[in-house]
Amino acid sequence: MKNIKSIIAAILLLTCMSANAGEKKTEGFEYFLPKTAVRMSVLVEKTTTKPGKLAEFSELYFQKKGITTQQDNYRIVGVSFTTTGVPDQDLRFFLPVDKKHSILSIDCDPNGVLRAINTRAKRVEEPAPFTPSAKPAPLNPNDYMSQDILSAGNLPKMAQLVAQEIYDIRDSRNQLSRGEADFMPKDGEQLRIMYAQLNKQEAALMQLFQGTTVTDTTETVLTFVPEKAQKDQVVFRFSRKFGLLTADDFSGEPYRIKVDDLGLDEEELDVVESAKKEDFQLGVILPGKMRMTLSAAGKKIAQYEAWAAQFGEVKMLSGMLFGKKLTSKILLDSATGSVMSLETEPLE
Repeated sequence: MKNIKSIIAAILLLTCMSANAGEKKTEGFEYFLPKTAVRMSVLVEKTTTKPGKLAEFSELYFQKKGITTQQDNYRIVGVSFTTTGVPDQDLRFFLPVDKKHSILSIDCDPNGVLRAINTRAKRVEEPAPFTPSAKPAPLNPNDYMSQDILSAGNLPKMAQLVAQEIYDIRDSRNQLSRGEADFMPKDGEQLRIMYAQLNKQEAALMQLFQGTTVTDTTETVLTFVPEKAQKDQVVFRFSRKFGLLTADDFSGEPYRIKVDDLGLDEEELDVVESAKKEDFQLGVILPGKMRMTLSAAGKKIAQYEAWAAQFGEVKMLSGMLFGKKLTSKILLDSATGSVMSLETEPLE
């Protein structure tokens, strides 16, 4: 933002480009200035617990009830924000191309938002989608069952044998920790491996009583355009039982966005505009800053500050930048409409 003052105060801006992403016409080019849209990425973790085969015997052998029906539980584990530009239908401009002006090319986003004149803008990389980390392969209790357990004729008998196996594993682990095992490891690394194997066996067999738990994380991206007059707005709802819900689904708790207008950068307010009667004009934006606060049940969840086109002012630069003796290269921020860089050079 700080370099915009020196860029814009030294010169003046123009008028107009392309709703057709920079398609050249006989008379010139059309373009839009943007509104700044916000993309909010919400990461939701889903934990699913499924009952084990021997759940009804869990309290009998381990004094802990096992679940008998599948249980799903959701929680929000992350919220992040990025900005992008969408065409402002009220800020459509036309940039004439004639013998009086040295405009050789323009560059627009596919949606028609201006991003460069007489040069090419760098491709804006889209935010990478969320990729969950790899999960370990699930344990299979059958891999740790003895032949007697596998051949048990009924569930009560199987539960008794599995419970006894689990207690034997715990006893072996205790003997290792006291140094009383029949086969003690030779070094610390062997001891670590033996502990890990015993823990793995117990975890696999306990799944039969306590069930299996699987955790998955998914990303949902919500896009909206904040406005100055916007008060608290429900952007989505959330339920620990059902996860992320739409704003009009009252089975979840509302999550609200509050938008505060932080104003223009005071050091940028002395920008000189071109004469309104000038035939050739180019519109750009001096953006303002906004602050968005996401909250639920009176508690702040996340906060984000960014420059936004609709919180700023439209400024006009003069056609003198593209005269018979002087031409210019201009790069704009397609999310805010502000001038990122401006280079002038004489024409031969």
